[in-house]
Amino acid sequence: MVSTHPNLRLTEPDWLARRSAHEQRVRAWTDPHQARQARGEKHPVEDFLWEYYSFRPSWLRRWHPGPDAVLLGDAAREYLRWPEYLATEGGVAVNPAAFEAKRRDSLVWLAGLLRATAERPPAFGCFGLHEWAMVYRLRPEEIRHTSLPLRFPPEETARITESLPIRCSHFDAFRFFTPPARPLNRLQPERATTAQLEQRGCLHANMDLYKWAFKLAPFTPSELTADCFALARDIREVDMRASPYDCTSLGLAAIAIETPAGRAEYEEHQRAFAERSQPLRARLLALCERLLAA
Repeated sequence: MVSTHPNLRLTEPDWLARRSAHEQRVRAWTDPHQARQARGEKHPVEDFLWEYYSFRPSWLRRWHPGPDAVLLGDAAREYLRWPEYLATEGGVAVNPAAFEAKRRDSLVWLAGLLRATAERPPAFGCFGLHEWAMVYRLRPEEIRHTSLPLRFPPEETARITESLPIRCSHFDAFRFFTPPARPLNRLQPERATTAQLEQRGCLHANMDLYKWAFKLAPFTPSELTADCFALARDIREVDMRASPYDCTSLGLAAIAIETPAGRAEYEEHQRAFAERSQPLRARLLALCERLLAA
């Protein structure tokens, strides 16, 4: 049985220190992005998490304690401006019962997805070919990252894509495949089959832990959201290094998945991310169960 009552009472100096530490941590990610925005500069690796996931830097900086803490002291009353908080036991706490009833079905679905992904054996044979399938047989003017050249001419890029088995299990990656690349994939994922196919060897499934964390805000402890962002950021870098794009202008060496050594290097990263994702997935699942119990 999941407890539905906060059991961690944080004194004002304690939670203010935690909030400050969180803000300082995430500013290392948000400040450079906002500075680039002010200058009108693009960064095809760093900008992805902000553009694709659409969670504002100011929201990531904002600290929330999660549903297991009571914030003590007069300063905690500032949190009452959010409807998900209430005054309780001499302090202020997130109210899990404030989670919207109309979102309960999606919360049940998410809990099932997280549980199934955690329990399903991971697969490590995709080698990042989803990015190759997204440029397969495109004309140069159709390619998404126009600021980055491809490592190979179009015909060689196509030949490499065709020479390796594509096993993408992630719908939100598969939906960006070019039309001629779709039949090359051994799986044909759909939105409805996400929970049946998602597996923790997939880089994008692990990146999406950040999405699930912020979608449950402000109930998600902000440290968990930041941990998921840190994982997603590291994954995105490997994702682009293994892609057909030449990222050396960004200081990123290619992971040459067209070679046996490059595929071995990619799988090593994959396995590390799969292991690193599991405790984050478990924490998100526990949060879902906590909210459902309330």
